[in-house]
Amino acid sequence: MVHAERVGYDFCWVWDSPMIRSNLWALLALVADRTSHIAIGPGVAIPALSMAPVIANAIATINVIAPRRTFLGVGTGNTALRAMGQMPMSIEAFEAYLKVIRGLLSGETVAYEANGITEDIVFQSLELGYINLDDPIPIYVGGFGPRAQALAGEYGAGLITSIPRGGTIPDAVANAKIGADRSGRAMANFETYALVNLLLLRPGETLRSDRVLHEVGPSIMVNIHSIYDRYRELGTEPPEFAIPIWEEYVAFRQARDADRSFTLAHGSHYGSLDAEEARFVTPEIIRKFCIAGQPEDILEQLSVLETQGLTGINFIAPADRQSEMCYEFAETVIARA
Repeated sequence: MVHAERVGYDFCWVWDSPMIRSNLWALLALVADRTSHIAIGPGVAIPALSMAPVIANAIATINVIAPRRTFLGVGTGNTALRAMGQMPMSIEAFEAYLKVIRGLLSGETVAYEANGITEDIVFQSLELGYINLDDPIPIYVGGFGPRAQALAGEYGAGLITSIPRGGTIPDAVANAKIGADRSGRAMANFETYALVNLLLLRPGETLRSDRVLHEVGPSIMVNIHSIYDRYRELGTEPPEFAIPIWEEYVAFRQARDADRSFTLAHGSHYGSLDAEEARFVTPEIIRKFCIAGQPEDILEQLSVLETQGLTGINFIAPADRQSEMCYEFAETVIARA
């Protein structure tokens, strides 16, 4: 991340998935200590893994190390929970967490309920400097659906969505405004970020090239896994962009998961492409899921998204090519922006 800061990146997300990655808060403290100006925070912290006061304390502690550049991304959880066989947090429980976290980070006394006991709590001994509430910590709420996106407008300084799974940017911003209107908040400084699948094509490459499949396959399949989980758990029909592969993929998963834990499907997230799933990453699916093309194509697509209300993007490179891809994007896209 020191190198990313040097080559022009504005912010760094650290994700919260204890079954397949390092501990969020230990890693975030290390990043905070080794950088000087890049914005840092969870992308996203999962409340179901920690009590709300613990998350508030953790990010306020990071804010001591990196004041004025710390943010808190928070979401209901997909990989983090499903890799343990659990479902994401309900919207109702998520809203209750947001109320507590926002109140504590604002220095307020809040009613906190756990294990059937409700108590008024507030951060104490602030004069000792163990946590920092003096420098504001913006909260960015993760939301791919309308209800979660509305919570971002109601409780957050911004929204973290996904392209294409979170819908269009104008629709996501409109949903956030519903929440802002509900609570009487202004949207003047509201920010919208998106987790995207990014593909920088090299001269002569096509969407069928082996490198292309390796580059975007792991991140595309994260989305397919999530769509399948909702279908399996709730009977939710797939979005339009997944329909071309849907029947074949459902049959594949039903047969494959019959003799294994379905949680194993999440172990490859953003790390590798399961060889048996590679056939589902078709050129058509890549076009639906990715901001793709030569550098000038990427810039054009990002410019359009910016006019629609997008503040910034985050992409996760394949585990074995993280540094290389980050440098490549910085040299060919950020340098031209």
